[in-house]
Amino acid sequence: MRVTIREVASTAGVHYGTVSRALNPDTAHLVAKKTRERVQKVADELGYTPNTIARGLKKNRTQTVGVVVPDIASPVIGHLVRGVEDRLSPHGYIALVANTDDDREREQTQIRALMGRSVDGLIVASAHLSGPTLEELAEHRIPVVHANRHGHGESIASVTSDDAPGVYSVVDHLVRLGHRRIAYLGGPLDTSTGQTRSQAFRFAMAEKNLAVDEKLVVHAKTFRTKEGEQLAAALLAAGEEFTAIVAGNDMLAIGCLDTLRTHHIACPDDISVVGFNDMPFVDKLSPPLTSVKVPHYDIGTEAAALMLQLMHAEASSPRTVLLPVALVVRESTGAAQVP
Repeated sequence: MRVTIREVASTAGVHYGTVSRALNPDTAHLVAKKTRERVQKVADELGYTPNTIARGLKKNRTQTVGVVVPDIASPVIGHLVRGVEDRLSPHGYIALVANTDDDREREQTQIRALMGRSVDGLIVASAHLSGPTLEELAEHRIPVVHANRHGHGESIASVTSDDAPGVYSVVDHLVRLGHRRIAYLGGPLDTSTGQTRSQAFRFAMAEKNLAVDEKLVVHAKTFRTKEGEQLAAALLAAGEEFTAIVAGNDMLAIGCLDTLRTHHIACPDDISVVGFNDMPFVDKLSPPLTSVKVPHYDIGTEAAALMLQLMHAEASSPRTVLLPVALVVRESTGAAQVP
């Protein structure tokens, strides 16, 4: 049988209103520390859990935040979601995670499903967010924060990595190693990440007075290993000479390494490869992968912090937050072997 708030109050020797305030993260500061600790101890001993549904009905809130992600199996997404949960939890909010598999229709279906559950806000880390769904969110006045993606011309708060300096550091690193013929294997151009990193590559090459050979520029349909394998094979089959590949993310880079191995091409002796994200375990690859470290956990915590501000009307206008990245040099890059 469910323990009631009045039973906790009676055992703790306080008014039930004090119990309500003490166990609510938003009002706990209004209760004296000793009283708050006594109430919490009694609640734990009795096995009392607050009825968040009832509390939400009073405030017209459900204490839930929807988190829409492209691939729940991705290690970087796991870190992002953990960051969201760690920031939301102390404030009494639960994250409801929905996976889209990088599919636009599934994304819109998942967003509508979360809206149907009356989430208090949406943190969207999936690849796409456009069309009718945005209009529905605006109509329902649901707070939205982009995480690891940003909108184009949309009045939506976002938290993402500062990718442009990261890409520049990659090109600079390769040029210092003597590379001039550099291939680019980018992510999907219908994602902000794919577009930003592709544009940054072109800018960095221009800054180094190097021409971008369009025959050495390809873009994947998804950020998946198989795409990296196929596109790297296509680059090799085209017959154009190059000494390095800059990949749009680590999964694409891993696909490149697999293809080079299949064609008996040594990395980095023949061709250097660089990834982006610095996923867990890329330092255990053969060779260990040079990559740009992205703070996905911090992206999650910052996105949740923005969401809390929006839900409590503490943010006057949408904000864009860019978090710094850092190049991590490992053994997949080496001096260019040129005639």
